Amino acid sequence: MSGIDMDTLPGQFKQAVEAIRAAVPAELAAPKWGIICGSGLSGLAGSLESVVHVPYTSIPGFSESTVEGHQSSLAFGYIREGEAKVAVVACLGRFHTYEGHSAAACVFPTRVMKLLGVEALVVTNAAGGLKDSFQVGTIMAIHDHLSLPTLTSMNPLIGANLAFGPRFPPLSNAYDLELRLALYRAAQKLGLQDSLQSGSYAYVMGPSYESRADARFLKTVGADAVGMSTVPEVIAAAHAGIKVLAISLITNKVVLKPYFDFEAALAAEANGGPKAEDAVKQTLKQDTAEAANHAEVLEAGAARAEDMRKLVALVVTSTTL
Repeated sequence: MSGIDMDTLPGQFKQAVEAIRAAVPAELAAPKWGIICGSGLSGLAGSLESVVHVPYTSIPGFSESTVEGHQSSLAFGYIREGEAKVAVVACLGRFHTYEGHSAAACVFPTRVMKLLGVEALVVTNAAGGLKDSFQVGTIMAIHDHLSLPTLTSMNPLIGANLAFGPRFPPLSNAYDLELRLALYRAAQKLGLQDSLQSGSYAYVMGPSYESRADARFLKTVGADAVGMSTVPEVIAAAHAGIKVLAISLITNKVVLKPYFDFEAALAAEANGGPKAEDAVKQTLKQDTAEAANHAEVLEAGAARAEDMRKLVALVVTSTTL
């Protein structure tokens, strides 16, 4: 178990754990592995054996996910790979601050996982690619993050320090090396090594996608991908001493192309080229086609869901905690 005295925590934590254990068979109620599924990636838990779903609405302290592509339940079951079988709990749907949830509410499930006995957490997300070599479908092992929201005001650890961990936890080693090595070995075994890269994830508030200036800034300061989740949960997990493996699926390329050059368009028109108005219309058409949208994110997630499932299953069943 967690080794944390629940009587020292706000009452909702104990109530949540009791509600879950009342709904889940004893052999599944103390998993060592947790999984948080990102947009379109709930299929990661679709092949769990002996699965038991616990709706968020039945768990004290849990909010409800309102985003398409996110369900709202905990799934308890076994991941099987060959003869290996490991009990896990998966969050089918996460909470985001852009939905109006507090940062503390967003990490409540992570902390409840700790109280249930989780020692390692796999966090997945759908992200926009900033790095030039990233294509839609690239799988990125997160080795670090850039988080303007938590650097300024939205850190989930703000407030009284709860008994999960120290007042000032370090994040320089938040992303576990051994779990990332297991991910790379799994990719090699599955023939997915060409699709796997490492990079830094930029956490932004959302729900609007980034402007071109936003995107250029994030890329300039070292971000390889950008998304609206994950970092609060990683911070809470690191605070609680949970090992973290975080994986981004690149579901869209962030728009980084130069702005329309009016001087060049007018000069081309004066030299017998296309009218500037026609050039503007053509650019508007391209911009509309390239702009990020949530349907594209879900489609890309669905296309890679089985590969993500296989990778996570192999990591979980081949790693000793």
